[in-house]
Amino acid sequence: MKIRDKCLPCLVNQVIKVAYMTEVTNKEALYHKVFEYLSHLDFDFTNPEIIGQTFQMVKDIMGNDDPYRDIRHFYNQMFLEHRRSFQEKIEQSKDEFTTAVKYAVIGNIIDFNPVHNHDIKDIMKWFENVDQLDLTINHVDELKTDLKNAHTLLYLGDNCGEICLDYLFIEKIKDMNPQLDIYFGVRGEPVVNDSIAEDAYYIGMDQYAKIISNGDCSLGTILKRTSPEFQDVYQNADVVIAKGQANYESLSEEVEKNIYFMLMVKCDVISEDIGVPEKSMVCLNFGHE
Repeated sequence: MKIRDKCLPCLVNQVIKVAYMTEVTNKEALYHKVFEYLSHLDFDFTNPEIIGQTFQMVKDIMGNDDPYRDIRHFYNQMFLEHRRSFQEKIEQSKDEFTTAVKYAVIGNIIDFNPVHNHDIKDIMKWFENVDQLDLTINHVDELKTDLKNAHTLLYLGDNCGEICLDYLFIEKIKDMNPQLDIYFGVRGEPVVNDSIAEDAYYIGMDQYAKIISNGDCSLGTILKRTSPEFQDVYQNADVVIAKGQANYESLSEEVEKNIYFMLMVKCDVISEDIGVPEKSMVCLNFGHE
């Protein structure tokens, strides 16, 4: 999904807010660098790829390879503390698999990217009301069938905090198909608040999945920029679960692959592309439309 012109104000706004959040001392130098880059922007790029490039400029100006490290650690730890209570609620539900899907999708609202930021109290209300929430696009039954029959799953993670909900869903997947070979994909370098290998090991994802870096610093999964090792896992996976908007933007045109997009729709560009209202919860596979 190529960048849309409606994404440009959001992109600039994000750079400005990130500059303040990370306390960049020379904001003007950063803005000049970013605006120079944007003046020659290739509109065949995806938004996640462009954000990866602009965030690299933030890191260069700051001289800090991981400006969000403390933020990621804080929210990973906070949701680790909730994990047992969420786990109990899933186990007490009538349909544990579907409820685990809902928790994983709601987890996608945990986005400390300054453009889509939500107050933590608002986020917790979604979890409190999970029984009353429905997926606007619901291909959960098809996903369940595919996972039962699969040998290999590649699960593409998204944000910090959210990764703790991915863990609970993967736990249910493994219960359902103990022989399933699961890979959990993370970003190759720190980029905004997206999960990297450090986060995945910290929350214990390696208990159920092999953690694999995609080798790139973009948001989402820009296949042409990923490592040969990652591309090999991607090509050989029977099922791909792609979390979040950035993975949707990156992979929505990969029609040959059996991909399930699981996300909370957070902006009108994605809303229009998928054809659902904003704040919709989605489990979408284009082969089942």
